[in-house]
Amino acid sequence: MAMADVSGPQLISTTGDADSDQIIVPENKSWKNLFAYLGPGFLVSIAYIDPGNFETDLQAGAQYKYELLWIILVAACAGLVIQSLAANLGVVTGKHLAEHCRAEYSKVPNFLLWVVAEIAIVACDIPEVIGTAFALNMLFSIPIWIGVLLTGLSTLMLLALQQYGVRKLEFLVAFLVFTIAICFVIELHYSKPDAGEVLHGLFVPQLKGNGATGLAISLLGAMVMPHNLFLHSALVLSRKIPRSSTGIKEACRFYLIESGLALMVAFLINVSVISVSGAVCNASDLTPEDRAKCEDLDLNKASFLLRNVVGKWSSKLFAIALLASGQSSTITGTYAGQYIMQGFLDLRLVPWLRNFLTRCLAIIPSLIVALIGGSAGAGKLIIIASMILSFELPFVLVPLLKFTSCKIKMGSHVNHMAISALTWVIGGLIMGINIYYIVSSFTKLLIHSHMKHVLVVFCGILGFSGIAIYLASIAYLVFRKNGEAGPLLASTNSQTVETLPRQDIVDMQFGKASTSNAD
Repeated sequence: MAMADVSGPQLISTTGDADSDQIIVPENKSWKNLFAYLGPGFLVSIAYIDPGNFETDLQAGAQYKYELLWIILVAACAGLVIQSLAANLGVVTGKHLAEHCRAEYSKVPNFLLWVVAEIAIVACDIPEVIGTAFALNMLFSIPIWIGVLLTGLSTLMLLALQQYGVRKLEFLVAFLVFTIAICFVIELHYSKPDAGEVLHGLFVPQLKGNGATGLAISLLGAMVMPHNLFLHSALVLSRKIPRSSTGIKEACRFYLIESGLALMVAFLINVSVISVSGAVCNASDLTPEDRAKCEDLDLNKASFLLRNVVGKWSSKLFAIALLASGQSSTITGTYAGQYIMQGFLDLRLVPWLRNFLTRCLAIIPSLIVALIGGSAGAGKLIIIASMILSFELPFVLVPLLKFTSCKIKMGSHVNHMAISALTWVIGGLIMGINIYYIVSSFTKLLIHSHMKHVLVVFCGILGFSGIAIYLASIAYLVFRKNGEAGPLLASTNSQTVETLPRQDIVDMQFGKASTSNAD
């Protein structure tokens, strides 16, 4: 495809052919170019405010008021660093994370990493399905199991939106994010949390009471989602950026700013959810029934609690925010699934089929649990899905850290080493926290189980053997020597192997089954 000549104040340009509609960044340096980069960060930020995050936030506020807000601040900062790495990987090398995995690893590790990534997509889709079902129940009194079935209709909505282009889709997602934000700003007005206590919780670390450590780990683990790293590294490939050293550095800088803005909004939403929950559940005039709800708060109970304590409109606002969160997650989950399958297997399904398969895998367990366990069982399934995502995070984070360490060299050698060391420390802490949570949870399960001693020993041997295999797999990824480094950020006017924008990435964002080969 011929490179369009874009100059002057024009920020975003599209070609006349709908098949090659692109977002073009002007050659000239200007802060106005930031507007051309806006979009991917808001798509990525949805994973930070999905129904799974809402449920963990509600529990944190109900049980510990504002004491765990500092965890959200730490998680948001760590998330920004990790997400910027994923964006930089795509911008500098012209390939997204899943494609790097296929190029780097042999068939068996590559296939296993693909399976892990697909499980992460399904685990991410389960909270979206259940959250949307809860929202429909709150707004229209639809039974949870029927709401689970109705979430399948979001596939049709997504396909309709894809026809209008990636830019309009990005604007829609940004609109949904700000809708969630507005709903919780109004909730803050109704619940009136103490501003001084909120600020104290944000900037004074503390872990008090039984279970505070486990809940803090859940909050941190829920912020960095595995599928999000694949998604961000691919979304940035839709922009047509100048391939000079200056142009690439500008793209990385603007994507960092754009991600920071989007994650700041997501951070404020999470703070609002915890603050509302903390204010409502620690009110002095709670009835015994409402206090009992606060002791085991989930998405469904939160609606009744807000209606009883704050008012009917508060409950409706929460339902609208939950519905917006669930439906926007549909878009990001589908995109991530397309990029993962294309990257790992070089296989591209028709988008409606890809969405249908993923949604069925999420709807089936959600429907079974909703029919058998009702809303309480569905709420517990969200927690299980979040634990699965935490379990899988190291298998995505380690390849990202290794690829960015060896394939992206920006600035001096000292700066590069410092940035690499910082990202490994952050990544190591996140992985260590998740591994600690898995091991400690399994140990507590064995200790407090009511099984016979023989069964406890047998389950312990099986469980710890599995944990050993899990740790050995992570160690393999960490200590395995990578192949030759790919294209680096070189001198001005140099070209990388891949040319941005990637037409196959653009095609997938338009809902087309591209047949072009990225390699």
